[in-house]
Amino acid sequence: MAESAPLATNDHYEQACDQAIAMCGGNLRGAIKALIMANEYLETELEELQALVSGGLTRTGSPRAKGAA
Repeated sequence: MAESAPLATNDHYEQACDQAIAMCGGNLRGAIKALIMANEYLETELEELQALVSGGLTRTGSPRAKGAA
């Protein structure tokens, strides 16, 4: 059986859960919905960044100069 995470790590997640629920006025469904929405936003951001990198573009969106690494 896998070893459990250290208590300090678990406490961090417990505190994060409590904070998410509190930010939604104690509404568990609202907290879950907010976390799903945040995750979707981050997934979209990641996809956009991956597209920029795979397309050979710089951070500003302009094409990379030939021969540049």
